[in-house]
Amino acid sequence: MGRRKWFTTFIFIVGFVEVLLFYLFKMGKNRTRKVGITGKYGTRYGATLRKLLRKVEVSQHATYRCTFCGKDSVKRTNTGIWSCKSCKKVVAGGAYSLSTASAVTVRSTIARLRKIQSESA
Repeated sequence: MGRRKWFTTFIFIVGFVEVLLFYLFKMGKNRTRKVGITGKYGTRYGATLRKLLRKVEVSQHATYRCTFCGKDSVKRTNTGIWSCKSCKKVVAGGAYSLSTASAVTVRSTIARLRKIQSESA
């Protein structure tokens, strides 16, 4: 009788461990499949705001291509400060992305004006 009780307890523990592992590995990896990085906010703040925030947070944590060495190793260190891990260059940029839309516009305008100036001179 003692062996049977021990065996039943053992089977119960093995079943419990199997269920626990299933939830940890199978269910755990799909926990934030739809919402991504904003899963940490749960159901708070509304779906539209979470979608907007997801776009910002994904661009904030992404790695960007370095204009100096050409490697994908530029990451954000502080607000508006971006540093390359490989060549150790530090660049000022946007708060959430390396270059802002207005910076791209200014850069293209300056390039166009330089081209016009070099053609006229």
